[in-house]
Amino acid sequence: MRTVVTGGAGFIGSTLVDRLLADGHEVVVLDDLSTGSEENLADARSSADGRLRLEVVDLREDRSIELVAAAAADVVFHLAAQADVRASVDDPVNDAMVNVLGTLRVLEGARVAGTRKVVVASSGGTLYGDADPALLPLDESTAHRPESPYGASKLAAGTYLRVYESLYGIRWTELALANVYGPRQDADGEAGVVAIFAGRLLAGEACTVYGSGGQTRDFVFVDDVVEAFVAAADRGDGRLFNIGTGVETSVNGLYRSMAEVVDGPDEPLRAPARTGELDRSALDPSLAAEVLGWRPGVALDDGIRRTIDWFRTTDS
Repeated sequence: MRTVVTGGAGFIGSTLVDRLLADGHEVVVLDDLSTGSEENLADARSSADGRLRLEVVDLREDRSIELVAAAAADVVFHLAAQADVRASVDDPVNDAMVNVLGTLRVLEGARVAGTRKVVVASSGGTLYGDADPALLPLDESTAHRPESPYGASKLAAGTYLRVYESLYGIRWTELALANVYGPRQDADGEAGVVAIFAGRLLAGEACTVYGSGGQTRDFVFVDDVVEAFVAAADRGDGRLFNIGTGVETSVNGLYRSMAEVVDGPDEPLRAPARTGELDRSALDPSLAAEVLGWRPGVALDDGIRRTIDWFRTTDS
């Protein structure tokens, strides 16, 4: 099968590329390398036997349409995004250019190529917004009420999927991801809290918890997320699926678990809460289990250890 992975040099995307190549597929990666890295694709390149090609391109460029079309992929996995909520608040126009117009360019390329299906990464936390805690874990019937430009751009991208299906017959599946963590996540920039804590704990530096630390997130391991993308290539047409564990973990609890693994300080530094952060978040994965046959398989404690082990290896 011929595939395209946008954002394929990133944390999640490169892990997906590894899996697609292992399954015998051809992969064209589109990435501007702004947050991704060619190093993430080093192992894939060494074992790809010519089945992997990297095209360095910004989805804000019209050339991205041509590259998607030229790949003539059976399935396009669209993971490239401006994924920093705070950056979207600072510059909502750029956020929309990448996440809305970039998605539109990917869809145009898929339309020209006659691509069978597009699988798109969305954001579970920002798509649903600060929902009533009584509804947790949230299922797919929860109202979409984004409270950041990033969340709004993901909502708009999902709307374009439905339009392209109606007008051009392109099949699609949208995956609303919880807080993904694991090896290759960057400990700097827009990284998730697991990577940030891992990097700082292993460096002997203090970790900062904003607000009370009682805010919760749904942490899902990257290998499990990749399994969901693979399943969605052939199932779940025309639907949105939550990809999470359904379990809330507080930031305080996460810190304690990670500090215990590396014998770090019992308490982190404390700082004022950051504006716009969700108080609680968890996604119900029941529909994904029913339709995609997908369930999370890696427990948080195991995932934390695997992530820390990877950071130890890369820092050695």
